[in-house]
Amino acid sequence: MRYFRRPLAQMLIWCLRSREVDNFTYPLTDGNISYLAHTIASVTGVSFTETSSYVSEVLKDAELKRHLLSGISASRYRRSSDGCELGRRIGWYIFVRVLRPRVIVETGVHFGIGACVLCSALLRNRCEGHPGQYYGTDIDTDAGFLLTEPYSTVGKILYGDSLESLKTIPQIDLFINDSDHSAEYERREYELILPKLSQSGVILGDNSHDTKELAEFSATHGRNFVFFKEQPAHHWYPGAGIGISYPRIAEPAPSQY
Repeated sequence: MRYFRRPLAQMLIWCLRSREVDNFTYPLTDGNISYLAHTIASVTGVSFTETSSYVSEVLKDAELKRHLLSGISASRYRRSSDGCELGRRIGWYIFVRVLRPRVIVETGVHFGIGACVLCSALLRNRCEGHPGQYYGTDIDTDAGFLLTEPYSTVGKILYGDSLESLKTIPQIDLFINDSDHSAEYERREYELILPKLSQSGVILGDNSHDTKELAEFSATHGRNFVFFKEQPAHHWYPGAGIGISYPRIAEPAPSQY
């Protein structure tokens, strides 16, 4: 009961106060954020100091937080009290800042919280002389309502089946799978984007806590794979994570640190 008491109390509060029924938003524990920064530093070959600086950068981004809260407040799906905590999307942001990708693709957009986080990183990259473009795909034409200016200046959503949308994109530097969470569909996305991946292309799996598709895909195609497990703070949900598939020989962008 000592183990379950806190999650049960948090679940009761969620039942009474929240409209969130999926895609839960929550902060990560301080220790878990530190592990995330360490994990990405190890994968990309940059310093922990650099990845930690990007954590601070996104968490202190007042414009991004204001934009997300404003959009959520106007939404019929959530109350503003549900917040806009970023969870594992902090890791997505760090990858964009470190890798400086020219093309990011995310399949499955939902409200567009992740899309805005990714585009926020792209806007900072552009200011530093490294332009990039975000493409989200979703079968739901109501998805991505949070992706408005200034974030829409570097991002757009392709509506329709993600497999069909992916066929129209010639090259991908950073791919995030977050669409149909069946193992078969996830596998089909990876196989489809494989020839489109740049030499240093990275794949992030948002379903790797539930399936082993990205791990098996990585083993089959001679890629490294690691999994980062979330540890939410102040929430009953046990957390998901980030599956990370990356080339055996990494070529990190030059570091300023």
